[in-house]
Amino acid sequence: MGIEIERKFLLASEAWRDQVVSHSNIRQAYLAVTDTNTVRVRVTDTAAFLTIKSAGQAMSRDEFEYSIPLGDAKALLALRAGRLIEKRRHIVPHGSLRWEIDVFSGELAGLVIAEIELPSEDTIFERPAWLGEEITGDRRYANASLATQGLTAR
Repeated sequence: MGIEIERKFLLASEAWRDQVVSHSNIRQAYLAVTDTNTVRVRVTDTAAFLTIKSAGQAMSRDEFEYSIPLGDAKALLALRAGRLIEKRRHIVPHGSLRWEIDVFSGELAGLVIAEIELPSEDTIFERPAWLGEEITGDRRYANASLATQGLTAR
């Protein structure tokens, strides 16, 4: 079992774009969303995964992730609950850590979220100038909520 420790932010500017070192396309869907966990299938440019995460608003969550055959993943996408999430993930190193910046497309076009995975909840990190409001724990921005409810008003 793994623990994911993640913080999420909106962006204040586009200045991060000059710092991108790589990117990938992601299609993901939720097979189950409950008060206690989510089950997600994700297809990237080169691989596919089935992921089970504990639910909640905390910065730390249990995470179980398994590689699965691409054909299985594509079949599972069709069994989704809610909409397909489509996004392009950009990797931006900053200090000793790296940011994952997701630019959503499809029904969520225009939404851009920066995430940083941390080694511990008390890890101190430098906030880049392009970082905006923190949305860690705001359920409206959880991918499972985006898939099942869309982006609801603030």
